[in-house]
Amino acid sequence: MDFYKHQMSVMKDLPGLREVTGNIPEEYHEAVNEKKKCRLYNRVFESDHYRKIRILYYDGGPNTQVFNSLLYPRYEHDLPVLGIDFLAFGKKKHLTVMDFQPLHDSHVVDFEPTLQSIKSNYPELGGKMSSKFYDETQFFSPELLFARFEDPSVVHEKLLPAFTEYLSYHIDMIKTNKPNPAIANQIYEKQREYDIYSAERDPATGMFAGMFGKEWADTFVYDHLFELSRH
Repeated sequence: MDFYKHQMSVMKDLPGLREVTGNIPEEYHEAVNEKKKCRLYNRVFESDHYRKIRILYYDGGPNTQVFNSLLYPRYEHDLPVLGIDFLAFGKKKHLTVMDFQPLHDSHVVDFEPTLQSIKSNYPELGGKMSSKFYDETQFFSPELLFARFEDPSVVHEKLLPAFTEYLSYHIDMIKTNKPNPAIANQIYEKQREYDIYSAERDPATGMFAGMFGKEWADTFVYDHLFELSRH
């Protein structure tokens, strides 16, 4: 996928980037269901500025394609998590969710004006998220990019450039932010709250259970996607 390739190319320039996928059990690096012809790939990185960058690609053939990524700043940075979720169901049904997900109401950097400027260039991505799984008032900013669309041209003409700009801004923001060790415990707790909230509501758990089994899915989501057992 172009999104995966772009993110990997940008990440190469992150100071101290290293892959740490080997720190999780091998069965969670890749999962395959030959009968249903689906495959999941999971990679994890860290850098001097990010304590964790998780990239997941789910290939369900032409019926289901998923690109998901989360970028967690190190605890010394009072900055939002960058959350990315792009899904395609067949050729006509697309779902986009991307946001600088705030951990609290007063981050040290006021990132919303820049995001607002970027978002204004992509009105097709300015929809309102359903409350079926998530509450927009918790861990989402007003500059959330959300869209359901059928026109495949939107993917490369709007979504890809918006993704590029959001990702670049998050990286620029964290590189220029001065780390503050005094806030590490506070940010640790806020990121843990975010992980709990996300794991309990992630609709992908059901999809993974249907493809790879419930036990695998629960352990993968709670212990490896969000690492709740490690806190």
